[in-house]
Amino acid sequence: MSLFRRRLNGTYLSDKREFSSRLKKILGFSPGNLELYEIAFIHRSATFILPNGKKVNNERLEYLGDAVLDAILSDYLFEKFPDANEGFLTKIRSRIVNRDVLNLLAVSMGINKILISKISSSHLTKNLYGNAFEALIGSVFLDKGFKKTKKLFIKNVLNKYLDLDVIVKTDSDYKSLVFEWVQKHKSNLIFTYNEEYDFNLKKSVFSTILFIDKQEFGEGHGSSKKEAEQEAASQAWKRLKDNFAS
Repeated sequence: MSLFRRRLNGTYLSDKREFSSRLKKILGFSPGNLELYEIAFIHRSATFILPNGKKVNNERLEYLGDAVLDAILSDYLFEKFPDANEGFLTKIRSRIVNRDVLNLLAVSMGINKILISKISSSHLTKNLYGNAFEALIGSVFLDKGFKKTKKLFIKNVLNKYLDLDVIVKTDSDYKSLVFEWVQKHKSNLIFTYNEEYDFNLKKSVFSTILFIDKQEFGEGHGSSKKEAEQEAASQAWKRLKDNFAS
């Protein structure tokens, strides 16, 4: 019986054939070990336990996919930019695996339509789809190997949904940009933090507010302080960028 014979976003995927059809549209090829891919779309909040006591969710596949994605991009960018230094390659790779970018990629691919979770829509769950995308990469790697996974990502994801030239020219390290603005204008910047435990996610989540000269400029949330800071800085930068050139 398919792991996906269960409620999914208000509907039911009745059998493996239906899930396989949806997955083929996302991947561009027929999956082999279907159960691997089913697990990739089960968020930790929807964890279930098999009769043998094994917990089933996509966390381990997410961990694997994260490492595989880094390897794919390192290999691809190394070949794409033969004269670039380590700093440039690292920066471009970081921009592509940025949480916001991965979430947008996941939604563009339709991952959000078949992800199983018990998390309600909120700012605290903005990484849900990007994490599932990494888990999907992990599944493809186990099912098809590195070469096939790289081809999938480069051809069906990177070249289809992203503009590498724009990524190269765009600086998305908003925290650094805001710090540069603050230093240039001799202003004062502080972050305030709050940490709460999310029982659905089963981990701590962080929120932060960015103040410049005691005025609130941005608010961010994330699974780490760094992630929350980047979101807050992104909001702040949108307000500051018109003044940056002055």
